[in-house]
Amino acid sequence: MPEPLTVAVAQPRCVGPDVAANAVLHAEAVRGAGTRLVVFPELSLTGYDLAAPAVEVDDPRLARLIEACAVTGSIALAGAPWRDADGREYIATLAVTGEGAAAVYAKMHLHGDEGLRFTPGEKPVVFEVDGRRLGLAVCRDAAMPEHAAQAAALGIDAYVACTLYGEGPEQSARRDAHMRERARTHGLWVVLSTAAGPSGEYEKTSGGSGAWSPDGSLVAQAGSTPGEVVTLVLG
Repeated sequence: MPEPLTVAVAQPRCVGPDVAANAVLHAEAVRGAGTRLVVFPELSLTGYDLAAPAVEVDDPRLARLIEACAVTGSIALAGAPWRDADGREYIATLAVTGEGAAAVYAKMHLHGDEGLRFTPGEKPVVFEVDGRRLGLAVCRDAAMPEHAAQAAALGIDAYVACTLYGEGPEQSARRDAHMRERARTHGLWVVLSTAAGPSGEYEKTSGGSGAWSPDGSLVAQAGSTPGEVVTLVLG
């Protein structure tokens, strides 16, 4: 039986497409959380700017975040546009540790203008942390029931979504309904990090990062303020 996994969901302030500044804010969140896993929103390192240059996994601007992970022993899941060796670009989740960064998942369900630049990811991915199997999702993935079903079929312990929802009560209700339903349908923990405050082309976003237990109950949730971090333990 794996040990309990400590998790933080962070919704840092976004400094436009300034990767270095955003990485510093990510590092501060990692150091403040003190958890094994820290999850950040979709495109968190650039904001939701579909023209932002791709972030390389060896980008020196990630140094402060890598250093924070080395000091705390944390793994950070951060969002960025990423270019594969074949030249195709993806809306990716980067796993950052004290040893560096790696692209571990590509968003499968693109929407709007995303498809003009980005290639959809090919399949769901399981990311393992200390014996815990995590199914990763980026934004619209988590709104598609079939994505969670495909991830659950891989034998995961939690569904981890990095997202962005717009402002207003309707979007907030939609956000929570998606996560609650994914948890309840598949009997899984659902962990959500979503943007708060401005992010690229969005002047305002919902916030509300949090976690839902396998019965669909809300366990912890941030408010709408940028910079909030919520921690929990996956038993």
